[in-house]
Amino acid sequence: MALRHDIRRGALLMVASHALFTGMSAIIKLLGEAIPVAQLMFFRSALALPVVALILARGAGGRRPGAAGWRSGLRRGAENILLGLRTKRLAGHAARACTGTMAQACSFYALTVLPLAVQTALGYTTPLFVTVLAIAFLGERVGVHRWSAVGAGFCGVIVIAAGQGAFGAAAPVLGVAAAVAQGLFSAATTLLVRQLSATESSATITMYQSLLMTLFTLAVLPLVWVTPTAWQLLLLVLIGLVGGVAQWMLTEAWASAQVSAVAPYSYSALVWAIALGFVVWGDVPGVTMLAGSALIVAAGLYILHRELVRRRARAEGDTTR
Repeated sequence: MALRHDIRRGALLMVASHALFTGMSAIIKLLGEAIPVAQLMFFRSALALPVVALILARGAGGRRPGAAGWRSGLRRGAENILLGLRTKRLAGHAARACTGTMAQACSFYALTVLPLAVQTALGYTTPLFVTVLAIAFLGERVGVHRWSAVGAGFCGVIVIAAGQGAFGAAAPVLGVAAAVAQGLFSAATTLLVRQLSATESSATITMYQSLLMTLFTLAVLPLVWVTPTAWQLLLLVLIGLVGGVAQWMLTEAWASAQVSAVAPYSYSALVWAIALGFVVWGDVPGVTMLAGSALIVAAGLYILHRELVRRRARAEGDTTR
């Protein structure tokens, strides 16, 4: 089991997971001109399934010494996977997989037409949309502090869009729109996970996400299939394996410490994206991209801060009653 309240471990895993996710995004960008988005998505989900299954099974433990110990461990692992698939909320998992699929499709498309760092920065709009959607779907009240942060974050989006020439070129317009839509669908996914988490384990939620997204993309795969070269096939396999390992690391990071302690390290992806974009494509971030990114990141961090303040105030209020 993962260690609890180990901030150093959680921070290292968070940074490492986002380094791998950024590497996966770079591979997707490399393949994007030759391989359809749906095909990329299928390999991402299908080849991550074994890793997700291991996450479910690893709680079974299994004694190391002796063949009987290994058989017992494998049996308990299989039982854990079957238990993880038990749910009374299949509709909720399906809705979560639908929003996750849409978020991934928007993300992958944006990668094909935007610089890696720009797509990464615009993906950080998720906390902004979570704040807005929570009003409509969860009935949450949002004060002036968080509304100001949301406004500043979307100003950052406009700054980045202007710097990309998105108001005058078709490809940047669609790319920026897709990257922002990724944030919207990711926010919807986040809220659905909040609701599912009341009765479902994180491993079960992750397993159904990977399984259903694989089935969704498999349904359209025959319509878009492009036979890859040997080199492209290797990269497609890497997308799934790297993404699966990164997902495991991310799961371990969340399990290692409180969300407030490790969440800020997720913004390290922007550093990795800028570095990879420069090394592979020679992209040098402009002033507008850096300024817009700073606004979006600052807004996300401030929203996280205000959320912690709200939780602390609620806890203190409950204590005094």
